[in-house]
Amino acid sequence: MTSIMTNQSAMTALQSLTTTNKNLSQTQTRISTGYRVSSAEDNAAYWSIATTMRSDRGALSTVKDALGLGAATIDVAYTGMNSAIDVTKEIKNKLVAARQPGIDRGKVQSEIKELQNQLKSIGDSSVFSGENWISVDSSAASYNGTKTMIASFSRSGGNVAVGTISIDISSVKLYDANDQSGILDKEDTTANGNVNYAVSDLDISGIKDTDNDLEDLQQMIGYVDSAIGSMTTAASNLGAIKQRTKTQSDFVSALMTAIDTGVGALVDADMNEESTKLQALQVQQQLGIQALSIANQNSQTVLSLFR
Repeated sequence: MTSIMTNQSAMTALQSLTTTNKNLSQTQTRISTGYRVSSAEDNAAYWSIATTMRSDRGALSTVKDALGLGAATIDVAYTGMNSAIDVTKEIKNKLVAARQPGIDRGKVQSEIKELQNQLKSIGDSSVFSGENWISVDSSAASYNGTKTMIASFSRSGGNVAVGTISIDISSVKLYDANDQSGILDKEDTTANGNVNYAVSDLDISGIKDTDNDLEDLQQMIGYVDSAIGSMTTAASNLGAIKQRTKTQSDFVSALMTAIDTGVGALVDADMNEESTKLQALQVQQQLGIQALSIANQNSQTVLSLFR
């Protein structure tokens, strides 16, 4: 039946064109944003997963920054420790030289004093971001003998956990302003002269060539050598922690890349596919417009019946 009230062909053509325009708009949005799922209405499940993983990825980025900060602090302490070892070796060499009878130990002490000042300068200067691990004051309210740095972030069953690396700096401190318990300021007492001394303040200017004084000097040499051994162990521990931090940082970087890849697989648009769809939909749109135009013209034929 021909009707001027209801144009079935036009309604069908319009419905088809509306669907084509909707698909075309969706494809253009994907091409412009680069995302197949850019909002919850596109795919609620995928959007929720992607949003959570992006949040976790941001947390991992913060973890990586924290590891970098921790690694820098460790590196400063390690560098200071190595420099202190070299200077302490020089002090040991001066003490060995002072063991020679007849040497002017006052002049040797002057050289040792400058080396001791250098040691103190190294300890006080080994600071990064307000942290000094080798010259401390254990009586300070903010002091903590165990330092921690953020090392990981994980999510399991909706619960999140932040992992840390703990570092005991009590074994690497060279100076402690509170109780002189550092490697360099810890005191020993000579067996014969009953003189208290530490690597940081020993004085040999008064030592004579007597057997007792030479035995005390020999004791000092052994004590300084023991301090070098303790510093070497501390430097090794710092080096091991530094390597662990670097390994963890590399792992976090790889994990961030894996998350980016996983999220991309869920929500990124395939541009090759979308460009193909765009061309096809543009053709469909043109054909739909043409079909609607033809359908609308059908009602015009009714007029010819009344001529």
